[in-house]
Amino acid sequence: MKDYIKTYLQLVCIGLLLVSCNQTDEKKLAISTVNTNLNTTIESKVDSLLAIMTLEEKIGQMNQYNGFWDVTGPVPENGDAAKKYDDLRKGLVGSMLNVRGVKDVRAVQKIAVEETRLGIPLIIGFDVIHGYKTISPIPLAESASWDLEAIKKSAEVAAEEAAAAGINWTFAPMVDISRDARWGRVMEGSGEDTYLSSKIAVARVKGFQGEDLSAHNTIAACAKHFAGYGFAESGRDYNTVDVGTSTLYNTILPPFQAANEAGVRTFMNSFNELNGVPATGNKYLQREILKHQWDFTGFVVSDWGSIAEMIAHGHAKDGTHATELAVNAGSDMDMESNLYVNELVTLVKEGKVDEQFITDAARRILRVKFELGLFDDPYKYCNEEREQSVTGSKEIQDAVLDMAKKSIVLLKNENNVLPLKKEGQKIAVIGALANDKTSPLGSWRIGADDGTAVSVLEGLKAYSGNQITYTKGADLVYGQTVFARELDINVSDKSGFTEAKQVAKQADVVIMVLGEHGFQSGEGRSRADIDLPGVQQELLEEVYKVNKNIVLVLNNGRPLSINWADEHIPAIVEAWHLGTQSGNAIAQVLYGDYNPSGKLPMTFPRSVGQLPLYYNSKSTGRPNMPSPGEVFWSHYTDVSNTPLYPFGYGLSYTTFNYTNLKVNVVSNNTVEVSVKLTNTGKLKGKEVVQLYMQDLFASVTRPVKELKGFELVELNPNESKTINFTLSKNELGFYSNEGKFLLEPGDFKVYVGGSSNTTLEAKFTLE
Repeated sequence: MKDYIKTYLQLVCIGLLLVSCNQTDEKKLAISTVNTNLNTTIESKVDSLLAIMTLEEKIGQMNQYNGFWDVTGPVPENGDAAKKYDDLRKGLVGSMLNVRGVKDVRAVQKIAVEETRLGIPLIIGFDVIHGYKTISPIPLAESASWDLEAIKKSAEVAAEEAAAAGINWTFAPMVDISRDARWGRVMEGSGEDTYLSSKIAVARVKGFQGEDLSAHNTIAACAKHFAGYGFAESGRDYNTVDVGTSTLYNTILPPFQAANEAGVRTFMNSFNELNGVPATGNKYLQREILKHQWDFTGFVVSDWGSIAEMIAHGHAKDGTHATELAVNAGSDMDMESNLYVNELVTLVKEGKVDEQFITDAARRILRVKFELGLFDDPYKYCNEEREQSVTGSKEIQDAVLDMAKKSIVLLKNENNVLPLKKEGQKIAVIGALANDKTSPLGSWRIGADDGTAVSVLEGLKAYSGNQITYTKGADLVYGQTVFARELDINVSDKSGFTEAKQVAKQADVVIMVLGEHGFQSGEGRSRADIDLPGVQQELLEEVYKVNKNIVLVLNNGRPLSINWADEHIPAIVEAWHLGTQSGNAIAQVLYGDYNPSGKLPMTFPRSVGQLPLYYNSKSTGRPNMPSPGEVFWSHYTDVSNTPLYPFGYGLSYTTFNYTNLKVNVVSNNTVEVSVKLTNTGKLKGKEVVQLYMQDLFASVTRPVKELKGFELVELNPNESKTINFTLSKNELGFYSNEGKFLLEPGDFKVYVGGSSNTTLEAKFTLE
C-alpha cells in the first residue's frame, strides 16, 4: 500500500505540497494547523482531499459500476469490461455493487487504494434487504410484528453478516408507502401507513448503522425510493405516478424525513416521474426538499440506470442531456448508467453543469467514506476469519427465528383449531410450498443460497408426537433459480389431487401450505390477479370436500384475495416469506409454543377491483347510504366497500378487552390518552394497542382515521394494564398543500383498540 494511504494525515501533507503555491500564507497556515491536529474533523479531511483532486477524479467518485468481471480471474482485455477496469485503475470509480465476499472485495479494493493516483477506497454496495446469507422475514412481514426492537435487531444482524463479507453499504430500507397489493415491491416495504412506516424506517436505519458507522459490524443505510414509487398507477412497477401535494407531504415524504432525522447516510432516487418530472432529474425533491429543507448531509444515488431512463420517460433528449438534468437536480452518484464518467467533463467545460455541483457531490460521497472508516483502513471489512465465524452464526440464526415468529399473523381461528395438539393426532400436510426450502427465503435475498430455508415440513417434524403424512397435491412452479426472472406457474396439472384427498380423508387435521412462490413478489413482479396462483384454489376446495378441519398457512409477499378461504376454512395463518428459519417459526406458532401477536401492515381486499385500498381514506360528499335502497352514494354494486381483513388486524390464542378510554387536553399542542387493557383469555399473550385520530374538519381534508401511536403489551391471563399515550404537535398537525406544517384548532376523535376497525372512541377539542 502506498505510504501516504497508510494514514490519512500523510495524504493531506502531500496535498498541501501540491497546492501550496496557490495558497495565501493565511490559508496555508489554517490548513496546516488543522491537518497536523490528530483531532482533525472529517470535514477538514474532505476539503483537503478535494483540494488535490482533478475534475475527472471528482467525477470518478460519482461513478458506480456493477461487478463486471471475475476479480479472481484474468484482467478484461477488451470491450465494456476492459473499459470499466481501466476506469477503476485510473481512480474513476467511486463505488462498486454486487461484489461480495472478503476475497473479491479485497481484490477490487486493492486496485483502488494501491494502483490509483490518490488511493481513494471504494464503497461497496449490496442489496442487503432482509439479510445477507442468513435471511430474515421479508420487510413487509417484519412490519407485521409492530416490534421496533426486533426489527432493529434484524437489521443489526444483517449488517453484521454483510459487513463480515466485505460489504459496507446496503440499499435499504425501502420506505415507500404503498396502498396497492398488485405492486410486487410491497414485500420490500412497511405497508400502507405513514406513521408505522416512519417508526420502522428509524428502527432499520439505526439497526444497519448502529451507534458508530466506523465500526466493523455496521453498514451505511439507504432510504429509497425518493419519492412516490409506491403509488405507481395500477400497481404496475415502473409506471407513472400522479399524486397531489397533500398526499406527497402527508403520506409519502414523512418516512423519508424520519430516516434522515435518524441519520441515514444515503438516499436513492425512484424510477417514477412525479408531477411530470422523473425523480432522478427532480430538482425540487433533491435540492430543495432533501438537501436544503431537510439539511441532508449524505449523498444521493440513482437507482439502476435511472439517469439514462429519463430518455425513455421523454424528459431527456439523449444521454448527455440526461446527465445534465440529473447532476443539476442533485443526483450525486450514477448507478450503472455509465453517463457521469463519460459526459460530465464536457458538460462542465461547456458551462452546462457548474463545477461546484461536482465538488459538492464528491464531498458528500467522500464524507460517507470517512465516516465508514475506509480511509483509516480500506481493508477493515476484509477479515476472512471474521467472515467465517459470523456468517450463519447461532446469534444470527436465533435473531431471525425470533423475528419470524413475531411476524406471523393469525387471521382466523374458529373453534380453537389452533394451537395443535402435540401428540396423538394424524396430520396431513399438503402443498408444494410445505416442502420447499427455497421459496421461504422470499425475493431480494441475492446473497443467500437456494435450499437453505427450513421448510414447514421440517419444522413440523421436529415435533415427533404426531403422525405426519405429506403430499404436495400440485406443483406451484416448475423449477426455481436464484433471482428467477420468470416462473413457470402450474395452471393445469391436477394429477396429484386424488392422492391429496386420500391423505386428507385419513387425517384429524389438514395443514395446507399455499400462496405465492418467493419470486412472485418483488421488483418487476406486479400481479393483476392477487388470488391464490395456479391450481391452488381448486386444490384447497377439493381437499375441503373430504376434510373440513383445515389450517391454511399462507406464504406470500403481498396481501391476497382469499374470500372463499375466509368463508370456509376454520383457521388461517398469514406466514409470509419468513426467511431461513421459516419452518421452525411456523411450527412453533401452530403448536402453541409461541402465541402469535402480529398485526397486518396492509389491508387485505375482498377483490382486486377495490385496489388501491387502505384504512386511512378520505370521506366523500356521499360516504354512506342515505336511505335503504339508495344508489347514489360511494360504493360498488357487486362487493362491499369494506376490506376482508383491515389494517392493524390480527388475532391471538388469548383475548383482550379495552375499557376506560380517557382523554385529557393538557394544552393546544399536547393531549394525553389512556386506556385499560385486560387479557380476558387463558394464555399469556401480546397485544399491539393502537391509537387512531380523526381531525373532524380542517383547511385540508383529513383521513377518516390515522394511526398516531401504538404500544406492544404483554399480559398474563386476567392481568390488566393502563396504557398511556401523548399526542404532541407532530401527531395533532398536518402539512398544507404547500408543505407548511399546520396545527389548527377544532374537534377531534381518538380511537383505541386492536385494529383500525376499533370503535372505542372519545372526543376532544383544541382551541
